[in-house]
Amino acid sequence: MGFDLMNLVQLAGGLALFIYGMTTMGSGLERAAGAKLEKTLEKMTGNIFTALLMGLVVTAIIQSSSATTVMVIGFVNAGIMTLKQSVGVILGANIGTTVTGQILRLDSGGTMSDSMIMQLLKPSNLAYIMVLAGIILLLTSQSKRRRSIADILIGFGVLFIGMSTMESAVSPLADLPQFSQMFAAISNPILGVLVGAGVTAIIQSSSASVGILQALSTTGAITYSAAIPIILGQNIGTCITAFLSSIGGSKNARRTAMVHFYFNLIGSIIFLVVIYAVQYTVGFSFWSEAIDKAGIANFHTLFNVVVTILFLPFTRVLVFLAEHTIRADEEKADPLAKLEPRLLATPSVALDQAQHCIADMGSAALDNYALAMDPLFQGVPQDTAAFQARESFLDRAEVEVAKYLVQVRADLPENLRRQHMEMLHSLSDFEKIGDYEQNIFDAVGALRANGGSFSEDAIAELRVMAEAVGELLEKTVNGYLEQSVSIAKYAEPIEEVVDLLKETLKDRHIERLNAGACTIQTGMPFLEIVHDLEKIGDHCSNIAIYTIQLVEGSGSFDTHSFSKQAYKSSPEFRQAVSYFETKYMNALPRKTPEA
Repeated sequence: MGFDLMNLVQLAGGLALFIYGMTTMGSGLERAAGAKLEKTLEKMTGNIFTALLMGLVVTAIIQSSSATTVMVIGFVNAGIMTLKQSVGVILGANIGTTVTGQILRLDSGGTMSDSMIMQLLKPSNLAYIMVLAGIILLLTSQSKRRRSIADILIGFGVLFIGMSTMESAVSPLADLPQFSQMFAAISNPILGVLVGAGVTAIIQSSSASVGILQALSTTGAITYSAAIPIILGQNIGTCITAFLSSIGGSKNARRTAMVHFYFNLIGSIIFLVVIYAVQYTVGFSFWSEAIDKAGIANFHTLFNVVVTILFLPFTRVLVFLAEHTIRADEEKADPLAKLEPRLLATPSVALDQAQHCIADMGSAALDNYALAMDPLFQGVPQDTAAFQARESFLDRAEVEVAKYLVQVRADLPENLRRQHMEMLHSLSDFEKIGDYEQNIFDAVGALRANGGSFSEDAIAELRVMAEAVGELLEKTVNGYLEQSVSIAKYAEPIEEVVDLLKETLKDRHIERLNAGACTIQTGMPFLEIVHDLEKIGDHCSNIAIYTIQLVEGSGSFDTHSFSKQAYKSSPEFRQAVSYFETKYMNALPRKTPEA
């Protein structure tokens, strides 16, 4: 019986089962390994060897060098990993991707004379038992860890069922002379590399592509001379996923994809030159022999291990080639580039990146506060362009970070859920601080445009309140940046004094109005600025309390309850309030009849 349409359908179905099983097993292993797998990858890139080890381990777990490379591109694009750090991970990923082929070779060999137990332990037979066990575990367990184990069992079983299906589908090809002739033609190294690269690029998985080749090898029609160029091409073809992932990323993200490409391209060229030089001079005794699944797995592993060893002393060469392929330009770093979509599958890393963006909002608000207040007290011109650039960033960041946080996976553990809540609260408060700074900036600009000015006492009073709010904002931002309770705890006492300053300044302003020392035209901007300063203080207080609650592990985000019960009743709070009252209330100018 020849190879017909049904065999083709079976081959496609087997491939689908193979890829599904590989993906399911990888996902289960990843979850069982813990949610911090990728975060560990991010942290353990201090030197080339730890980076290589982590790249190997992570890829062996998730069963895809493409997935690891895409993850690394995401880290580089977000700025949490450098191009140089990414090289070691990519080298390790290329070794880790050979694990699938080595698993599949376990099903090689065996005869009918084997005992029943040995027959059951063969992966192709054991696969059905593992799927059955996995399904039972999946249906009877509510534990996330056990369901992850169930996915590992089901994935492993489906992986081998898919391989077995592909082998059955291609078995008729063994009797077709055309099939042998086709692979004889592919023995041409250039054609073999192109075929391997093309197939792998289409299905975007070198592991799956190697699996197809291993299935075809069971026909006995594929020789070493035909398989070797195809395997080298498969390593080149797997780079397509990284290229697609880097589109639209930063130049260093695109360079990371190029590092992956050059590793496989240069390695393949070296192997082709050496192998064919030896073959044409000395000759390999096995060159025309049929290759089996074990031979394919071993050569795939040999290639990646040898090329990794060769490149270890020359990682800078890969960086050099990538940098000169993707030329440097005047690319301006966007702080929101930290919101890397590829990191959303890793909530802990994604939340950290979003938190960095919110911290950038705090720094922008701190800079804009100086730009809003300095023209009032120092007589410097208003820098409208710089102010509006930061205000625009605050508005844009609130929208983009909120959208990013919404996309973070819903099944967050308790500690990450609290962090998620805190970030949403703080995000809004930092943006509102920017809005009140905008009000102050506009009020000062309007006052200048109308030729108005405040009295000396009014300016001196505003200066004191502005200094208090400035210190409050600085401690709030620094407390958030460093996630420091000891810094954030100063915010609430200063905010109490800011409230007191607001009432004092309003009372004094009314006295000046009654005494005719100021006019309605200058009085209204004065009150507006006092109001806006007090509102900035309120939002600083909220952010500081959220920071304290998060760091101390509070289960609630009720700022009023926290400030009234947990902190305001403490002696430390009253002492801090007394200190800042003395510092700022005593700094107010003495009242005079003219004031």
